[in-house]
Amino acid sequence: MVDSGATTSGDLVSRAYLFEVSTEVANKVGGIYQVLRSKVSSMLSRWDERYCLVGPWLPSSAAVEFEERPADGWMARVIERSRELGVVARHGRWMVTGRPRTVLLEPMIGPQELAEAKYFLWEQHGIDTSAGDGTVDEAVRFGIGVHRFMRAASEVEGGPERTLAHFHEWLGSVAIPLMRRDGLPIGTIFTTHATTLGRYIASNEGDFYERLPHMDHAFEAGQYNIRGPHAIERAAAHGSHVFTTVSHITGDECRHLLGREPDGYLPNGLNIDRFDVGADFQSVHQHWKERIHRFTMGHFFPSYSMDLDRTLYLFSSGRFEPRNKGFDLCLEALARLNALLKDFDLGVHVVFFIVTNRPARSLNPLALQSRGVLNELRDVCANISDAVEGSLFERAAAGEALELNSLVEEYWRLRYRRTQLALKADRLPLVTTHVLDDDARDPVLNHIRSLGLLNWREDPVKVVYHPEFIAPTNPLWGIEYEQFVRGCHLGVFPSVYEPWGYTPLECMALGVPSITSDLAGFGRYVGEQMPDHDKFGVNVLKRRGRSFDDAAADLARWLLAFCRLDRRGRIDLRNEVVRRALDFDWSRLGAAYMRAHTLATERIDAEVRERAGLPKRGTTSGPKDAGKRTGKKAGKKMGKRSGGDADMGTSKGTRA
Repeated sequence: MVDSGATTSGDLVSRAYLFEVSTEVANKVGGIYQVLRSKVSSMLSRWDERYCLVGPWLPSSAAVEFEERPADGWMARVIERSRELGVVARHGRWMVTGRPRTVLLEPMIGPQELAEAKYFLWEQHGIDTSAGDGTVDEAVRFGIGVHRFMRAASEVEGGPERTLAHFHEWLGSVAIPLMRRDGLPIGTIFTTHATTLGRYIASNEGDFYERLPHMDHAFEAGQYNIRGPHAIERAAAHGSHVFTTVSHITGDECRHLLGREPDGYLPNGLNIDRFDVGADFQSVHQHWKERIHRFTMGHFFPSYSMDLDRTLYLFSSGRFEPRNKGFDLCLEALARLNALLKDFDLGVHVVFFIVTNRPARSLNPLALQSRGVLNELRDVCANISDAVEGSLFERAAAGEALELNSLVEEYWRLRYRRTQLALKADRLPLVTTHVLDDDARDPVLNHIRSLGLLNWREDPVKVVYHPEFIAPTNPLWGIEYEQFVRGCHLGVFPSVYEPWGYTPLECMALGVPSITSDLAGFGRYVGEQMPDHDKFGVNVLKRRGRSFDDAAADLARWLLAFCRLDRRGRIDLRNEVVRRALDFDWSRLGAAYMRAHTLATERIDAEVRERAGLPKRGTTSGPKDAGKRTGKKAGKKMGKRSGGDADMGTSKGTRA
């Protein structure tokens, strides 16, 4: 029985059920996987068993990430009904902290049915998916599966009073226009983490944000041959009850390229507890820095040595989008820093790592050989140490003079010398650790060459281009990426296009200072919300409306200032980074999601009640125009409760 309308929004949300939909549920692909995984605890604290993640059934990923379990009650009936509609829904738990309820969908859709579905997307929604793009086809197939699953959830008796479905990115959002066409009584939220068109344009053209207000979105989508993804994204934005994105800077894109003002902003956080090592974080940094020292010895010492106690490790990392990620600016600033360090003669060496993912044939055999010989030298030294220890102590107790050579057997002295000689190489240290598929045309490598950053002995700045994400299976490292980050001194991410940017946030969680930019969502958020950000180890480089050269000069000066810090200064900075990391925990930033879900609940409730001819919640009058309640007014109400990027903002638009 429906009540007379006295129920509050909070009461209604407490009786609602939330599905969260993405192609990256239990499927590690990119940043959305991190978003979903890291906020599980925050979601469960609000929704408990009324929360379920929905993703695609991918056997290889599911084998690692998913534990299938039988469903019961309402969910079991939904799964049974889904099968009748042509979708195999596997129910279980995602094997991450919190073990959230998860359903992975396998739509039973053949080529003919897929072709028909694509035709109807064009006929009914103007979505052109005819290009034969495999990624688009998979998005359509998954969208059909989600639509049928949601239809089952709306048809089966005994379910929640209200149901919500929160979709992420265009790949997971094809179901939204299908659900709205069928009038399913499910509140929809769509979050775009980066507009597809914006990412393409920014990767290839300059002055993106200055040109943005004057762009013809349809023309640009045609130019880059992404009409299908762009049309799906626009349909999801206009079809959702609540439309959100991750930052104000991406909101600018949404306004001009997708044609809808976001209802609010959902900044990305982390589960900071997962990274917390308590008071030991300085010793943990030291431990993993020693592992980077070992890499440095294997990579550089065959050619020449340097004082590791006066060597700083800086890095940049991310998808292979050299311009978007600011790799080009990093290299330009490093060339300037190299000259500055020579002029000031600080006695400091900088090793800068660019870590990304790029097609490569293999690790460079020379890098593997040097690392193998270094490991052999380490074993030789360990054997000598073990042999010497007992004899040295005995002779010391007997009052004899220190004569180490006499304690080492001739065999080990000879092997020690031979291994030392085997380590030496008459060449410059390698710039890249891998044999690239297209070495001659790689933009990062060519930029390094053009700047002359070739690891000359006399240059205080060295560069290591590592075109593979660091993992324990890599014989040059044998450690996790997070452990590599902990061992570094500074992360540098001066992006020119970055809707949010997890890399500097991960640095914070791991106790490492970082540099971001005002063209990154994270950088803009920090710059607007935390005026003291530079004091706790997050510098925001101004890039918007500035020339490349000016930004490079500023970045070089910042890097020089960091190189001037003594060990105590770096320790103090890391202490501040760790102290402020909790500001970005999901326990704080997750509140924005709750506001989005509350708004979606209010809007779908008003819509359903209007169809039934019932008064709005909290009123005794007849039904009003639900569009007014579910659009601008609701957005303003939410806006009054908010205060900054972390909150749901005011909506200027209504749902389509």
